[in-house]
Amino acid sequence: MNGVTGAEYRALMSAFPTGVAVVTALDAAGQPHGMTCTSLSSVTVDPPTLLVCLDVRSGTLAAIRAGGWFAVNLLHEDARDVAELFAAPVPDRFRRTASRPSPTAGVPWLTGAAMAVAECRVSRRIGAGDHDVVFGEVVTTAHTGDPPLLYGHRRFCAWPGGGSAPAAALATEPGR
Repeated sequence: MNGVTGAEYRALMSAFPTGVAVVTALDAAGQPHGMTCTSLSSVTVDPPTLLVCLDVRSGTLAAIRAGGWFAVNLLHEDARDVAELFAAPVPDRFRRTASRPSPTAGVPWLTGAAMAVAECRVSRRIGAGDHDVVFGEVVTTAHTGDPPLLYGHRRFCAWPGGGSAPAAALATEPGR
């Protein structure tokens, strides 16, 4: 028997600051789905694999199950509005932010909001309570070099000191 409540557990995990991502996928009809996610982790370098934890009721998880592919869009420090947009049940999210299809599977890359993106092929999925842990083999990446958006103690913040490592361009918009 577990004596920790859901509220207590959420308070514990909110004390762990992390980057902010939007996980995107296409359903069987080719419609885009996406959700804000802070439950992600690197797994291995060989083969390059990461994992995301998604609520079993999520439309994004249903799309990932149907299509077998997803993208992890790591948001830059000025993309708080996109993080909030994809955290809410807004029907036209993909009309409100710039995106383009990923090179291999065509899943949405959020070009105006992401500082880095990983296109992933599902390699494994494990049920864990009210979430699924989805493992994705990373087949394509892109980086802008912008500083990341962070989330902790139930608030967003920017990377202290600004700046990040230079990398290949991701965005198609001028100045991004």
